Amino acid sequence: MTLHTALVASRDWEQTIADPEAPYQETLFTGAGGVPIYGWIARNPHSKGTIVATYGVTGELPQQWFLKILGRKAFARGYSVVLFDWRGHGKTAELSPTVSSDGLYEGEDFVQIAATAKSMGCPGPFWFMGYSLGGQLALWGIKAGESIADWGKDLDLHPKEIGGGAVICPNLDSNRSMSYLVKQPLGQYLEKAITKNLKELAWKLHQLHPNHFDPSAIARVNSIWGFDHEVVIPRLGFASVEEYYAATNSLKILPEFTKPTLILYAADDPIFHPAIVPELKEICDRNPAIELLLTRYGGHVGYVSNLATQKKAGDRDRWWGWNRVLDWCDRQREGFSDRITHQRSPLHLSLSGVNKG
Repeated sequence: MTLHTALVASRDWEQTIADPEAPYQETLFTGAGGVPIYGWIARNPHSKGTIVATYGVTGELPQQWFLKILGRKAFARGYSVVLFDWRGHGKTAELSPTVSSDGLYEGEDFVQIAATAKSMGCPGPFWFMGYSLGGQLALWGIKAGESIADWGKDLDLHPKEIGGGAVICPNLDSNRSMSYLVKQPLGQYLEKAITKNLKELAWKLHQLHPNHFDPSAIARVNSIWGFDHEVVIPRLGFASVEEYYAATNSLKILPEFTKPTLILYAADDPIFHPAIVPELKEICDRNPAIELLLTRYGGHVGYVSNLATQKKAGDRDRWWGWNRVLDWCDRQREGFSDRITHQRSPLHLSLSGVNKG
């Protein structure tokens, strides 16, 4: 499923979805610490809420086809949509030499983007979304949204206007997953591909901001860990990559969540350490604010369904993951005004027909 999504589904996705591109407007947001954030905003004239979302470890908005699918489907369902290049990526990287922080600052970025979107006519509730590393960022966004009263009193955004969030295959524990990734054949292949993209990103940052990035450090990058060691942690003040990964661990913040959160996670995800699965399940079982949709199969992110599964779920297309996310949002919205965060909205779906990757 992981390879199919990356190598096949990425090529023909536009032929698999009937919903048109949302009418995006380029927008410049201001994130935590005054960092400029580039994004797209599509205001739905009959909006029933707003989705704020970003993508995974590398790339930029124009090429993020999986994120674009969310944007199309969400707008067609009646949501306003905001998609953005997160720190150190795409046009946001062109605007500032600020590097990514795996959620430490991106969490507040999500909230500040929501506040700006509100001022532009996008209504609440605001839902924070992402997948893979972008899922980790969205989880930190939910955490930041729960504590606006502590840090964002100048924002014209009330904590109640943030509905919660939904993530697909989020990165939860980098320390364990990085060590696991490089020990598996498929993981080694994926790690090599990600490292190549990260190194290209580092050279782009150097080209854009030559006084901020040391070319000799970039030349030493030969792994994901090496990118964080050479490019990221020197600017964030961490003594080691391990310390940085521990600080950005999103598994540890889940027990604190009070806002409705949906996590789609595949037990056979080849990127993340399998020991995370039982821990994640235990945390979610103990926190009624979180719904965990844990599938036996699915790989990393894709969740591409076959025709039988589409018929069973009542889907119009193969994008099972985003369909479940938006179904969940619709249910959450129905009781948003008088919702009790300790109630669940069970997912009445059979998973037996999900393609086995």
